[in-house]
Amino acid sequence: MKPWLFDKPDVRAWHIRWVKRSLLSVWVLLICVGPALASSSTTIIVGSKNFLENRLLAEMFAQLIEAQTTLTVERRLGLAGTQICFQALISGGIDLYPEYTGTGLVTILGEPALRDPTAVLIRVRSEFRKRWNVWWLAPLGFDNSYALALRQDRAQTLNIRTISDLVGVAPQLKAALGYEFIQRADGLPGLKKLYGLKFREVVGMQQSLKYQATENGDVDVLDVYTTDGRLAMYDFRVLEDDRQFFPPYDAAALVRGETLEQHPELASTLSLLTQALTSARMRALNLRIQEQGEAIPNVAYDALYALHLVKEDQQPAIATHKVSMSFLAYMWERRTPLMVRTGEHLGLAGLGLLLGIMVAIPLAFMLERWRTGAETMIRIIGMSQTIPSIALLAFMIPLFGVGVLPAIIALWIYSLYPIVRNTYSGLRDAAPTVVETGRALGMTEWQILRSVRLPLAAPTIMAGIRTAAIWTVGTATLAAFIGAGGLGVPIVSGLQLADVHVILSGALPATILALMVDGLLGWIEQLVRPKGLEVSQ
Repeated sequence: MKPWLFDKPDVRAWHIRWVKRSLLSVWVLLICVGPALASSSTTIIVGSKNFLENRLLAEMFAQLIEAQTTLTVERRLGLAGTQICFQALISGGIDLYPEYTGTGLVTILGEPALRDPTAVLIRVRSEFRKRWNVWWLAPLGFDNSYALALRQDRAQTLNIRTISDLVGVAPQLKAALGYEFIQRADGLPGLKKLYGLKFREVVGMQQSLKYQATENGDVDVLDVYTTDGRLAMYDFRVLEDDRQFFPPYDAAALVRGETLEQHPELASTLSLLTQALTSARMRALNLRIQEQGEAIPNVAYDALYALHLVKEDQQPAIATHKVSMSFLAYMWERRTPLMVRTGEHLGLAGLGLLLGIMVAIPLAFMLERWRTGAETMIRIIGMSQTIPSIALLAFMIPLFGVGVLPAIIALWIYSLYPIVRNTYSGLRDAAPTVVETGRALGMTEWQILRSVRLPLAAPTIMAGIRTAAIWTVGTATLAAFIGAGGLGVPIVSGLQLADVHVILSGALPATILALMVDGLLGWIEQLVRPKGLEVSQ
C-alpha cells in the first residue's frame, strides 16, 4: 500500500490549518464587508419593486425625505417582485417601499379579497402591525388595479366587453401575462377559480413587451395596470371585472415599525403625499417614463414640485432613457455611470470568485486525500447549480438583507462547484507514473504534491477557475434584482422600457468583461502550466 500524505502528522496538521484558515478568512471578509455595507442610523433605505410606477413612487418618497428632513437616503430600487421586496423590509434590508393594499391582503396575507377599500386598509394595517411591526401609512390617493385587456378591433370581432364574455372564447386565445400575475392568488389562479378562465396558451412577459406583442397581434390578451400610461397610447379595450374579482389596490408607503420609532419624522413627511395623487395624474406621470423616455428622478421631481413639496434648487440632474442617437453615441454619453456600474459588477464577481477559490481549492485538496465520500461531497456542492440564480439570491435576503453582501455570498456559492470538481480531478489524475517515479526516487509526499502533482494539475485547476469566473460575471447581472447594482441595472431598466439601447448598455459591457476576465485567467494559466507539458501531451 502506498503511503498517504496525511499519514504524516506534520503534513496533516498543516493541511487542516490551511483549510481552517481559508474558511476563517472567508468569514472574516464577510464580517468585515457586512458592517461596511450597513447603513448608519441616519440613513433611510428606500426600496421598490421592479416595475416603473413602483420605482417612480419610491423615487418620490426618497426625494421628499431628502427635501424635508436631514436624513440621508439610500435607494434600492427594482427589487424582484412583491415577496423579495417584502422580505427585504421585514429583515431590515430596506426601511420602506410603496405597496398596494390589495397586494398586501391577498398576496402577502393570503386572505380572500374584499371589495371595500376602507375595510382592506383596516385589515392590512392591523395584521401587518401585529405580525411584523410594519406600518401602512395613509394612501396616496389612487387605486392601481389589475385588469385584462384586448386590442379594440379584436374585442369588437369577438364581442367581448367583460371578463365573463372572455371565458367562452379564452380556450382559443393566447395570453401574455406578468410573471407575478401568473402566480398570484389575485391574478390568473384566482381568475381560473372564480370565472373558470382558461386560455389556449399563457406566456410570461415583461410589461412593456406585452403591449408591443398584443399590438402586433402576437398575443390576444394581456394584463394591465389601470394607471398605466400606455393605455392612452394603444387602442385597447379594458374588460370590465363584472364579478368584482380584483380587490382595491390603493397605493401607500409601507414602513418598518423600528424605523418609525427611530425617525418619527418620516411619518409626517410621507403623509404630505396623502391623497395627493389621482389615477389620471399617475397615468400622465407613467406615460412620461414609458413612452416619452424621461428619467424617473426628473418625473418624480416634477410631481413633487407641482405639489409644492420640493424647491427649484433640489431638481435632479436631467437624464433621459430613450434617445434619438446611435448606440455608440449613447454609450459615450452614458460612459461615466456605465463605468461605475462596470466597477460594481467587477467587484461583485471578483469577490465572489475570490472567496470561492479560497474555500474550494483547500477543500478539494482534503477530498483528494480522503477519497471516501469525496464524490458524494462534490455532488452535494454541485446541487447549488440546480438552484435558479434569482431564487438563490432570494434565499439570501432573510439572512443578509438586500444589497451587495447577499449577492457576493450567492456568487461565492455558485463559484464553488467548478473549482472543487476540477481541482479534485486534476490532483487525482495527475500523471500516476510520474508520481510513482518520484516516490521511487525517495521524494516525500509533500515534495511530490508541491513539485509534481500540483504543477501537473494546475491547468485543470485553472480551467475550473475560468469556468467559475464566467459564471460569476454572468450571474452578477441578476444582483440588480436585490439592489446590489452592477451591469444588471441597465439591463433590467431597458427591459422595463423596451429600450434596446439601455439593454445593450448593460449586456455588452458584461459580455466584454467576461471575455476580458477569461483572457486574463487564460494568461495566468499559461504562466502556471509546467514547461514542456504541451510537448509531453
